[in-house]
Amino acid sequence: MTSSETPTAGVASPSHSPAREKLTPGSALVITLLIVSTFTVLLNEMLLGVALPTLITDLGITPSTGQWLTTGYLLTLAVLIPATGFLMQRFHLRTIFLSALTLFTAGTAVAAIAPGFGVLFAGRIIQAAGSAVFLPLLMTTTMRLVPAGRRGQIMAIVTAVPAAAPAVGPALSGLILSALSWRWLFILMLPIALIALALGAWKLRNITTPEPVTLDVASLALSVIGFGGLVYGLASIGESVSDHAPVAPYIPIAIGLAGLAAFVLRQVRMQRRGAAFLDVRIFRIKPFTVPLLVSVVVALVAFGSQIVLPLVLTDVTGLSTLSLGLFLVPGGAVLMTVASLGGRVYDRFGPRPLTVPGAVIWTAALWFLSTVDENTGVPAILAAYLVLNAGQAMVWPTMTTAALASLRAELYPHGTAALNTIQQLAGAAGGAVLISAYTIGSTAADAGAMSTSESVSAGHAAFITAGAIALAAVLGSLFVRRTPAATEPAEPAPDNSTASSDTSPRSTAAAK
Repeated sequence: MTSSETPTAGVASPSHSPAREKLTPGSALVITLLIVSTFTVLLNEMLLGVALPTLITDLGITPSTGQWLTTGYLLTLAVLIPATGFLMQRFHLRTIFLSALTLFTAGTAVAAIAPGFGVLFAGRIIQAAGSAVFLPLLMTTTMRLVPAGRRGQIMAIVTAVPAAAPAVGPALSGLILSALSWRWLFILMLPIALIALALGAWKLRNITTPEPVTLDVASLALSVIGFGGLVYGLASIGESVSDHAPVAPYIPIAIGLAGLAAFVLRQVRMQRRGAAFLDVRIFRIKPFTVPLLVSVVVALVAFGSQIVLPLVLTDVTGLSTLSLGLFLVPGGAVLMTVASLGGRVYDRFGPRPLTVPGAVIWTAALWFLSTVDENTGVPAILAAYLVLNAGQAMVWPTMTTAALASLRAELYPHGTAALNTIQQLAGAAGGAVLISAYTIGSTAADAGAMSTSESVSAGHAAFITAGAIALAAVLGSLFVRRTPAATEPAEPAPDNSTASSDTSPRSTAAAK
């Protein structure tokens, strides 16, 4: 089917209406199992956000050190997700799922018995190594199995998983920490992970055919150097202010940029013979790149805010751990509800009716949070938090769906790998940037023991930084357009497609 014969993405044609395009029972089961499992592993990304004040006290660490329990997790995802394109082509769906969830379960067990920060950090890294494949696997499988006329609705739910998990995670964390030690955050996750593993072994079936592709170790190494250097340098900014950084931040940042440049150049050379680790031609597609850039801004601010907000609520408003967890519960519900409703709007009208107002609302809420002090009432902060989540839910799922819908089916593994890698890098960088702004803004001699006035100043600095960055999402949302569907509606049948080396994706992805 050529682009002239396909319906416009986001607008259901008569032959592809949501009412007539139903998922087969087998496809629905696969997607549901992947959604539940992905939610379970992603719950851990921000699980320690609420626990950070407790960990700072119990482990004797600073906020800059403690944030590595989250930033390190996201960094691991960022450097491993590029390899998921290879994994999804090389191995069966069932093999990938069971192996990844086993690794995640092992990391959870290590974290549960950790005697101190070092082992706890190691457990988090092992968890992240197992988690890396789940979101790209879920997105790629969904795009292949869901008919074009229902992608907005289903992808809204799929994308809301990583958005809602960080909101539900702190709430669950707060409830657990109100009665138990931080170790129970991991102990209680073990049976859930084991049940998901058993269900996967019992119910999950293969829907793809492996291809004889090989892993380019040099590309993987360059991605580790590039992404690792960038995030490490950003995370060191706050520590460098108090002279605690082992090296000047500009050194790892420079190394990271050089590694990233080398990675891109290698992919350009390798894709000429159809062997690219990540097909960078997708970045030539404007309908893919523009939504990608907007979602990067949202991910950067969203993940960073989820680290800073618990600190502000604890140190400025005096909320207890239990109260903090309960405070964050409605945020996840708002994300899921608005994302689900937004998916229906996307299927009918396209992305712009959601992205432009959503970006404006989201940015306005961030600016309000930058004014919070000891005199601001908790109900007002909660209202701003809910508005923040509603705006985020209007933008993030919409941008993810719009970006992937512009690609041909054989480019889905590369598109999801690129999208999730860059979003996770942005999330890691967001945590580093906003915690650095928080530390610098406090002007405290000891960042681990701030007064109320220092905490207020720190919160102002962090959310002013977040609001300034969010303005880029408002600007980018103005350039998002409807795009023609780039592929035939996907069928729930075995898929043995791989990235093509002789077909440019540009010809079928031009914006209308």
